[in-house]
Amino acid sequence: MREQLIHEILMARQRVYAVTGPTPLERMPGLESGVEIFLKREDLSPVKSYKWRGAYNRMAVLTPGERERGVVAASAGNHAQGVALAARKLQTTATIFMPLSTPRAKREAVRELGGDAVRAVVTGDTYDDASAAAKACCAGEGKVYIHPYDDLMTMGGQGTLADEIVMSGQIPFDAAYLQIGGGGMAAAVATWLRLYWPGIRLIGVEGVDQASMSAAFAAGRPVALDYVDVFCDGTAVKQAGELTYPLCRDLLDGIVTVTNSEVSAAIQSLWETSRCIAEPAGAMGLAGLRKDTANLNGKRALVIVGGANLDFEQLAIISRSAGIGAARRRYFRIRIGEHPGELLRVLDTCFHDINIIEFQYGKLEEEQAWPVIGVEALPGELERFAGGLAERAVEFDDVTGAEDVEYRIIHYRARLMRHPLFIHLEFPERPGALRAFLSLVRDRANVCYFNYTSTGERVGRSLIGFEFSDEAQQREFRRFLPESGYTFREIGEAALSRIL
Repeated sequence: MREQLIHEILMARQRVYAVTGPTPLERMPGLESGVEIFLKREDLSPVKSYKWRGAYNRMAVLTPGERERGVVAASAGNHAQGVALAARKLQTTATIFMPLSTPRAKREAVRELGGDAVRAVVTGDTYDDASAAAKACCAGEGKVYIHPYDDLMTMGGQGTLADEIVMSGQIPFDAAYLQIGGGGMAAAVATWLRLYWPGIRLIGVEGVDQASMSAAFAAGRPVALDYVDVFCDGTAVKQAGELTYPLCRDLLDGIVTVTNSEVSAAIQSLWETSRCIAEPAGAMGLAGLRKDTANLNGKRALVIVGGANLDFEQLAIISRSAGIGAARRRYFRIRIGEHPGELLRVLDTCFHDINIIEFQYGKLEEEQAWPVIGVEALPGELERFAGGLAERAVEFDDVTGAEDVEYRIIHYRARLMRHPLFIHLEFPERPGALRAFLSLVRDRANVCYFNYTSTGERVGRSLIGFEFSDEAQQREFRRFLPESGYTFREIGEAALSRIL
């Protein structure tokens, strides 16, 4: 089968290169753990993903009768865009089935690329649901099914990106990290790179809850996963391909699995070094490389930036998860006394030299409190910080990744809050600014609620609740706030009625 795939890649050259030129192969600025990293920028292709190569190559060999009837495809988004592009250029029609979870950006791109040549059908919760609907459509209408990965001509088209790497003039790479969904791209690229550079180390990369190829390796055949996580939607495939499995089994030197947080950290790294915003599946290769740096010191490694089709809204969760994935962000639940000034004392003694990026606290008891404080620093500094808490006999739990922290569930008992006042506070987003405010109010009020998360802006915003011994103290605090120099506003009555 490998010889046939090599033939298909050779035949795909003329078809694919008639559409556009090669995508860039760029050196990633800087060294990461002593590794020289090169990026194959498939995010700069006509559909912002490598998937168009396989779709176009397969559709370019349709017979006149097949083109007249049209084609059918199923895709989580990127393959759909490739089919749409090909349908318009090759003057045929396509019915494309996409799962309901397909990012909006990918749905809109399909309509724009295909125009009147494409009919998009959104159905099912997963790619496999959409694939089943597409195959049923093929059976009923006699149309050709354009498989996104388990087809030698599709793989042949995808393999042209490896051909461009070999033809770039770069000296052989020591290793390549290839993301795996169904396995088409990994199989094709591995076939071509091994042909020209026999000594290259080829590593597949899968999401921990998408590891269909790892499951196939373990079972000795493709098997269906019970659950598939869709954060990396471009690789969210329940079962490895019948054709891709033996190729990956014979060609790959191993598979590493990565978490969503590690993928998010890789996306951040691509942005910071190369101003590239990859979609999650597109950054999986770099995430896998970063987990395998012990085998790469002083070597040259290749990563495929597979795509850049993501919804803008997804950047929020990516940003939040990136610090955890890079081991630069941790969350600590600390025990303090529930009385005025205690929170500030702990911040001054334990958190004065570390960047606080999140605060979650609500009053639950009269005598003690358990605020959650998120901090960010280099991994070694975080270890020293945790050790410092222990040395100071501060009682704490590391709650990084805990579900209630991740979803920012802040528990509190409104009935325990005496004469409460809630404000929306703005302060300069710099170290020490929040502590300075708390120092000002130390003797004027007790904090009973605190909700803050860093957004990367120059201004920090938080929702803070204060309580007072009596209404006179609350009135005095209201007079003091305008003189504090901080921008604030009391929350509206409607919101306050829901809080209390």
